Amino acid sequence: MKFSYKGAALLTVVASALITGCGGGGGGGGGGFAALGATATATDTGTTAGTATDTTAGAGAATSTGTNATQGTQAPATTTPVANEVVDTSGAIAADAYKATAAQFAKDAGIAYRYGNPAPVDNAGIPTLSQRSDQTMTYHAGTWQVGGPLLADAGLYSTNQAHVGFVADNPAVRMGVGDLQISAVDHNTFSQAPQLPWQEAAAWDGSAGRTNYNVSTYKTAGLTNGDPVAVARCGGRTGFCATSLVAFQNGLIGTAGSNTANNKGSVKLPANKVPTGIAMTNTSEYALVTVWDTTALKGQVAVISLAGLCNNCNPYDSNKNGSYDAWYDWWHEWMGVYPGLPNMGNIAFMKVLGYIDLPGMNAPTEIAVTTGFDQFQTALPEKGGEFMGQTYSPLTDPSKRATFSGSGTNANRYAKAGVAVVISKSEKKAAFIDLKPLFSYVNNVYFGTGPTEFTNLGQADNQWPYTFAYKPQQTPTVISTVALDDRPTAVKTTLFGNVHRAWIATESGSLRIYGLGNVPTGTVVGDVTEKGRVAVGRNPTSLATSKIDPENKTIEPLNQQVLVASRGDRKIQWVRFGSDGNSGSVVRSLQDSRIIDPIAVEDADNFASDNMVLSIADYAGKKVSNYRYGSVIFANRGGSWSCQPPGGCPVQPTNGVNIEFGGSFAMEGKPFNIRTANVP
Repeated sequence: MKFSYKGAALLTVVASALITGCGGGGGGGGGGFAALGATATATDTGTTAGTATDTTAGAGAATSTGTNATQGTQAPATTTPVANEVVDTSGAIAADAYKATAAQFAKDAGIAYRYGNPAPVDNAGIPTLSQRSDQTMTYHAGTWQVGGPLLADAGLYSTNQAHVGFVADNPAVRMGVGDLQISAVDHNTFSQAPQLPWQEAAAWDGSAGRTNYNVSTYKTAGLTNGDPVAVARCGGRTGFCATSLVAFQNGLIGTAGSNTANNKGSVKLPANKVPTGIAMTNTSEYALVTVWDTTALKGQVAVISLAGLCNNCNPYDSNKNGSYDAWYDWWHEWMGVYPGLPNMGNIAFMKVLGYIDLPGMNAPTEIAVTTGFDQFQTALPEKGGEFMGQTYSPLTDPSKRATFSGSGTNANRYAKAGVAVVISKSEKKAAFIDLKPLFSYVNNVYFGTGPTEFTNLGQADNQWPYTFAYKPQQTPTVISTVALDDRPTAVKTTLFGNVHRAWIATESGSLRIYGLGNVPTGTVVGDVTEKGRVAVGRNPTSLATSKIDPENKTIEPLNQQVLVASRGDRKIQWVRFGSDGNSGSVVRSLQDSRIIDPIAVEDADNFASDNMVLSIADYAGKKVSNYRYGSVIFANRGGSWSCQPPGGCPVQPTNGVNIEFGGSFAMEGKPFNIRTANVP
């Protein structure tokens, strides 16, 4: 993969000869056990918080409301009992139920608790969308559906690959985390059917993605037998999110990679800290994991510091040792281990810093986070848009370190603050957490005038990065806890830009819009207010960042549009927000008779070519399905190539619906989580 920036602002597709493909080049294996299985010993750190109450019960409109909009009617809050409920009629935690449900988060019972039950299948009035036939890819395993004919030249090769979390049919055979190729631009063709990555069949152990390679090594090392609870990946600009993080039922947090990015950093939470959700900051500085403490019967957020490094490199030794390589230039990543700083996402080091208490919230179910930081700000224009890491390594060099402070040339190349949003389905609450204390403290250690404390890397409290127990002043604080009038089912945030918002979906079919103030400088209690609501389908169990829109190229979809998977109505909706972020409307919907139980949705990255493909994790249908909602447009290579601009290869519509079915992949279990990225 290669990408270019102009003025650290907007992605520019460079000339064909300058772009190398993303998506794995067939390299083999690799990895090693960098920080593998580190045990978390950080001490709990409590916080205090105020409480704000949502008094606009029942407010909403058929399409959207803003702060000054006329309120309309909306479906009332649901009264259907929560499966495996953990609170009693007074709202207090029922200890036995709490512990029982916590133990089943990765099983059908836990999925039912978090996401409800599948909707009845009634295809009356629902179309069966057009599907193209599969063509054989002769240069390697796999199929393609669009473009052609096959050319010997691979062209601007790129792929999007996914990590899929699923409840395995046979846990002894599959660990519940698999890999799929979602789309590929390859030899003048476009593949839009989900399929096993051909690179993995050539490179690894023959499972070919049915179990992720990293995850299989955790089983070999005795760290986990599987049972994923949640999968997270950073989001935003293409090229930065090389690996996902998986939270397992037994408390292991570990990476899931691809054949070209497979560092194996991991940590394990104490046995009484059961993970329920996970999110990563914009440039993979931190992972935030919601947990149920089954001893204290309280909810918390575990804060894990992350560091990226060259692939198959040991964070504790820069030299070649054992199966590890000597440190080398990997996409201009840091030539050092700097937890808490922006990185390219191939996580080699992890450390639990501590836990944030959630006053009044004992059963958190989902989490989202934003720093308001655009990953393109890490690019160096003088280096053709390269990531800053290699050029400014090591940070022990005073002259390099100084460029990141004050008015230095790199003073705006890292995040200064952030906000996490945690929801509790049972308790009908949302908590907003201020991450500025953490970023401020860590940035000051790296870029202040004090000694270079960050060279003493390790897992002890007094080794870098320091735990909250050792340096409590860095502990994030809860800004406010908001009471909701309906059960929250999903949460997402904007990534960067001038308008910062959180979106909270609720069970009856409402997407609530909350202000976050100016996230890059810090969010305060007065910023957290409801701005409006958008009516969406029932039981919206997943919100996904929109990567592109086929009809409106003037918006920044990463911050102005979100995809909603409404499990209760078996459909996907695109919600676009107004320029002020306070209102929105559904601009496109997807329904197809093949969709049985859409529990999660994910939009694919678009690199040198426009893909316009989304993926659905179909839980009861036991499959991952792809749909294309716009033209495939390859980067301009002349008339001998297919799908050339401006028109590209358009969708084959069905009765005026400009969406086509790309294909499905049958899983060996029930998928409930999917994270996709253009991989290196």
